[in-house]
Amino acid sequence: MSKDCEKYLRMVREAGASQGKLIDVKHVVVAEWVRMKCCYGCDEYGVGRLCPPRTPSVDETRKFLGPYSRGLIFTFEGVREKERYRRQREHRELVYRLEREMFLDGYVRAFGMGCGPCRLCDACDLEEPCPFPEKARPSMEACGIDVYGTMANVGMALRVVQRREDPFTMVGLVLMD
Repeated sequence: MSKDCEKYLRMVREAGASQGKLIDVKHVVVAEWVRMKCCYGCDEYGVGRLCPPRTPSVDETRKFLGPYSRGLIFTFEGVREKERYRRQREHRELVYRLEREMFLDGYVRAFGMGCGPCRLCDACDLEEPCPFPEKARPSMEACGIDVYGTMANVGMALRVVQRREDPFTMVGLVLMD
């Protein structure tokens, strides 16, 4: 593992993430059903600029992932509903910091994706420019990435949450080639 990669894993740990792992991007699963779940099942569909239908299609995501070989995947586990928004902001901030650090280290194609709706703002005003364009990135699921399948492929467990009050896991991915 390169010195850079050790630094990124340290950043993940210091940010309070539960797990972090370098992965081969060939293990990232892209599937139509994931995007359909965003379109038919999420009450935030169409609300923000980082949710479908404003995000890349499944085919565009497959093409986008094609040239990448490595990524860093990480989790925040045990997140409770009452802390969801705060933790989503922390999660997004880590995605941003990792992507920026990788870029500055010479990984000029570094690109991060978080989970769930953006949450950098309290509400997304589609009539105005994004106030955080350097930080705003779509979620994996908004682009059709099967987070459950991807996690299984890289040997990281992810369980389905049964009830809204149960703790859940947030997953982030930063592509780094």
